[in-house]
Amino acid sequence: MRKIAFVILILILNSCHFIGKGSGIKFEIINNSDTPIKNVKFTTSEYVNAIEFDKIGVNKSVSGFLSMKNNKADGHYVLEFTQLTDNRVIKGYGYYSNGSAMESWVAFKINNDTITHSFSKIK
Repeated sequence: MRKIAFVILILILNSCHFIGKGSGIKFEIINNSDTPIKNVKFTTSEYVNAIEFDKIGVNKSVSGFLSMKNNKADGHYVLEFTQLTDNRVIKGYGYYSNGSAMESWVAFKINNDTITHSFSKIK
């Protein structure tokens, strides 16, 4: 019986060790459109933390890591940017639960008339 209690204690301590580690998501934003985009922001629907870029040129990309260590609720990711025509684009993607990312990586490809995205558990 003591061995079972010891194993359960070890499992509990190990699970607590991983809580909060890597709490966030890696991302890449690729501008495949014919014009630069500006005022680019990647954040969550809780707007706790955001990564911002002044400009992404034509056929250029940026990448980074969005920390979610202070997020608490369920929500989605938000990509915002302004096109050359001063058209502001704000779109929500994916889902996270209890402030934790369910995937480890997301890529956005901005085309002239569409935005594609793909989430992955590995990158």
